[in-house]
Amino acid sequence: MPSDLLERSRLFLEYLEEWRRGLKPFSLSRELGEPGAAAVFSADMVVGFCHSGSLASPRVGSLVQPVVDLFQRAWRAGMRHFVLAQDTHHQAAQEFGAFPPHCVRGTEESQTIPELRGLPFADRFTIVEKNSLSPAVGTGLDGWLDSHPELRTCIVVGDCTDLCTYSLAMHLRLRANALNVAGVRVIVPANAVETYDLPVEMARKIGAPAHPGDLFHLVFLYHMHLNGCQVARELVD
Repeated sequence: MPSDLLERSRLFLEYLEEWRRGLKPFSLSRELGEPGAAAVFSADMVVGFCHSGSLASPRVGSLVQPVVDLFQRAWRAGMRHFVLAQDTHHQAAQEFGAFPPHCVRGTEESQTIPELRGLPFADRFTIVEKNSLSPAVGTGLDGWLDSHPELRTCIVVGDCTDLCTYSLAMHLRLRANALNVAGVRVIVPANAVETYDLPVEMARKIGAPAHPGDLFHLVFLYHMHLNGCQVARELVD
């Protein structure tokens, strides 16, 4: 049966790679529309994933430069809404049953990365603290969205592609669908999202679930596309 599954999946995996190669860059200025009706949403661009802590990795840390660059270019293009959904966990968070303790409230890990904090417009950031993968359950995100009914362009960046970034992009897409808000676009630039990698050999050695970073990154980008998000190779000026 496993070998049959591998064989039956081969054509789709080839299709998936073809889809990835065919991703096009989007023009930020052209896709933006009215800057006042657009926002950048980031997932977990915090110290505990990008720089240090039990869940930090160089792979996720590689996001810092493209995300900071996109924030700067969005600001220059006239955007003024930046919403940062960030793990700010209770010290006894139930999520720690699935993942090692991380980004506990009051620790450096839960803070926005210094590269974003140092931007001259960082005082315009809206920080959404969350205690789970969900950006909306028990948070202020929906209240912020309610107070900005003009929003039509949502650019989503951050980590991890298959976890918090996926949850954020899908919440924005599904909320607009459920409320029948016309014209909402959720744009995900593939170069500004990433996930971690835990190979099978290492997973078996430490007794943790394996996590194929390349595969999950691509599958969840495709799943966002499948559900109506627009996946770009990158956003250029």
